[in-house]
Amino acid sequence: MKTLVTGTTGFLGAALLRELIADERDVRVLVRPDADRSNIEGLGAEVMTGDVRDRDSLAAALKGCEVLYHAAAYYSLWSRDKRMMYDINVQGTRNILEAALTEHVNKVVYTSTVGCIGLWPDGRPADEQTPLDPAILCNDYKLSKYQAEQVALEFAGRGLPVVVVNPSAPVGPRDIKPTPTGQLILDFVNGKMPAYLDTGLNLIDVRDCARGHLLAEQKGNVGERYILGHRNLSLHEILLALEKITGIPAPRIKLPYWVAYAAGWICETVSDVITHQPPAVPLGGVKMAKHKMYFDASKAVRELGLPQNSVDRALEDAVQWMTDHGMVRSAN
Repeated sequence: MKTLVTGTTGFLGAALLRELIADERDVRVLVRPDADRSNIEGLGAEVMTGDVRDRDSLAAALKGCEVLYHAAAYYSLWSRDKRMMYDINVQGTRNILEAALTEHVNKVVYTSTVGCIGLWPDGRPADEQTPLDPAILCNDYKLSKYQAEQVALEFAGRGLPVVVVNPSAPVGPRDIKPTPTGQLILDFVNGKMPAYLDTGLNLIDVRDCARGHLLAEQKGNVGERYILGHRNLSLHEILLALEKITGIPAPRIKLPYWVAYAAGWICETVSDVITHQPPAVPLGGVKMAKHKMYFDASKAVRELGLPQNSVDRALEDAVQWMTDHGMVRSAN
């Protein structure tokens, strides 16, 4: 079964590619001309050069494919070129789904995010039915992904067999960029986290999250969403888990939210106006941290069989991979 996968040079996409190859699928990947291909080297997938903004390249890549996994996205909490984020995440999704409709693809799995799921004000875990307050779409990444998810659901209504998956915060090896969650881990092991905010995340082993994509293709209902997550942990609990793994003391100082917000505002203003480089403290990340992003993945566990392997082991694997690839300062 010929399968096209986008986004494989990134963290989650690389794990997805490995799951598909392990299942002996005939895999083709779409890779931008300037992409770092180190996450997919030696895996034997057919590589086609293209871009989700280039419709001709998408038509060529999808030719003869029965399944599409669209995992490519511009994932950043700050961008110098905000228009590009929408061009890739929103218009790029429309472009590739239009091509999939034209090519009569049999199944599409679209990778969204839990950032498109509503949150309960009292902090209890949210599920796929939790109402979304537009106010939580507090940065361009979340807003663009929400708009892209609406595009995917629109195409499901037009007859394209699309299943939407909403990963929480994957952790594990090969977080090459790294993602914002990976950056949190890296900042901790490099001694750049003197304090913490009162916030929380839902973590999942990136390999379980990737397997969840395959299960969504096999068992997911068209037009439905599935949260791919596992453990809800406060940021302090995550840092204590990293302390146990690394021996590096977790910070004991809890930072007031207003201090973090002020730091984010200053850093982002300097980045936008002066340096044009990523801010040390992205304001979009601070805004997200105002809410505990706790989620209930029981629908995916029940209907898809989503694995729930150890998050502590995934954190350990993440630290080891970062260490092995020179991302951790030698002093640590």
